[in-house]
Amino acid sequence: MLGARRWLLSVAVAAAIGNAACGDPPDKEMQQAQGAIDVARAAGADQYAHDEFTAAQEALKHADEAVNDRDYRQALNYALDSRERAQNAAAMAADGKATARVDADRAINAATGAVNELAQKLKTSDPSRRAASPPRKGLSDGERALQEARAAFAKADYLTARKKATEASEAVAGANKALDTSAGAANRRRR
Repeated sequence: MLGARRWLLSVAVAAAIGNAACGDPPDKEMQQAQGAIDVARAAGADQYAHDEFTAAQEALKHADEAVNDRDYRQALNYALDSRERAQNAAAMAADGKATARVDADRAINAATGAVNELAQKLKTSDPSRRAASPPRKGLSDGERALQEARAAFAKADYLTARKKATEASEAVAGANKALDTSAGAANRRRR
């Protein structure tokens, strides 16, 4: 009889502990998830791992909603999912940022070469073509965009740097086309 009471008391204590664990909101796990989201944001996950970062935020939001509905088990699942997704987003952001840095560096180098080549072409071209507005404007636009690309690169905003370097290359390509068109027209008039 005494053994049965002890066993019954042990079962009751275990059930009480189990209920207490399931009866409380998963505050610690939710705080860990929020911390992981903050780390991921600082790593640039909102830019370089947008989908995974957004999924982490959504999972934490669902955890909050589950707590409000007093479904603590579901809240725990969402909080753990949020933390895992945020950690994945941080890792993906590091990889994405490194790739974007290399891409931006290449785009800036290509744009620099194109701007320098156009500037040299304008220096050595016929004075009447040199004064032509489209090539000059293209060079000016290219230099401005290239300067913006370098500034963005210095701030580690590699996506903007690549975009601006591409704009610089496109402006220079348009100016080169205009310069070549005017050279072709001048050659036809001389004949």
